[in-house]
Amino acid sequence: MREYIRLLRPHHYIKNLLVFVPLVCSGTFGLNGSLLKTVIAFIAFSMTASVVYIFNDIFDLERDKLHERKCKRPIASGKVSVKSAIILLSVLVLLTALLTVYLANISGAIIIIAYLVINILYTIHLKKIPIFDISCVASGFLLRLVFGAVITDIEISNWLYLTVILFSMYLSLGKRRNELINTNGEVRDVLSKYSVAFFDKSMTMCLTMTNLFYALWSIDKSTVELYGTDRMIWTVPIVILITLKYSLDVEKMADADPVEIVTHDKTLLIMTTMYILLMGLLLYCHW
Repeated sequence: MREYIRLLRPHHYIKNLLVFVPLVCSGTFGLNGSLLKTVIAFIAFSMTASVVYIFNDIFDLERDKLHERKCKRPIASGKVSVKSAIILLSVLVLLTALLTVYLANISGAIIIIAYLVINILYTIHLKKIPIFDISCVASGFLLRLVFGAVITDIEISNWLYLTVILFSMYLSLGKRRNELINTNGEVRDVLSKYSVAFFDKSMTMCLTMTNLFYALWSIDKSTVELYGTDRMIWTVPIVILITLKYSLDVEKMADADPVEIVTHDKTLLIMTTMYILLMGLLLYCHW
């Protein structure tokens, strides 16, 4: 059972918390049944993500067997058979479909399908094409945000969309950068098309624009009118500190996987918690 749970990669579900962002930022948390819808959306997207992970592990089975770290994955190590993995994948697809039907949201269903198609194409071919490989990974973060918005029928600020897009690109670039640095002499075809200098310049650009767009969101007229406060600007300094700390972690960690960084850096977790608490005070405690 443990190997089947590992196959699902539940520790990566932390990414799916993005579906809660529209609801939390709407200032209407828990009203009109929106919280229940968002919880179901989170479960549906988590199962969809697991479908992608299983498909990837099946498709890359032979390659993973030769990889120093990936050879320990459930399918590559032989602890879970391909047949069992396919059955589990099929069950997850069925459950996701049932939850999507329950939500009765056509736009949400389209986003789920888009996420699956993009990631399947990524596994099969797009991960071999420069820029497209980064864009596909980044698109997953944006689709999570959009999914949460359409399920709850909440409008998201354009500035917030841009913030998520640029930060998602930054996360993807950081992961690829460290893959290139820590190849141990074996460089995948797509990585050979890049250089560390390209990643460094692109990451600087994306991180700068992330903080800029977030700051613009915090002072935007529609944001001030929606929340009835102009104090969102108070969150900008802590967001800058969080992104700087994350950037420092990327420089140090070999893998640069966002989940690994967030869950293993206590300082970053404390800073993020402080940001969430401050946002909660500004959104729900009108003072």
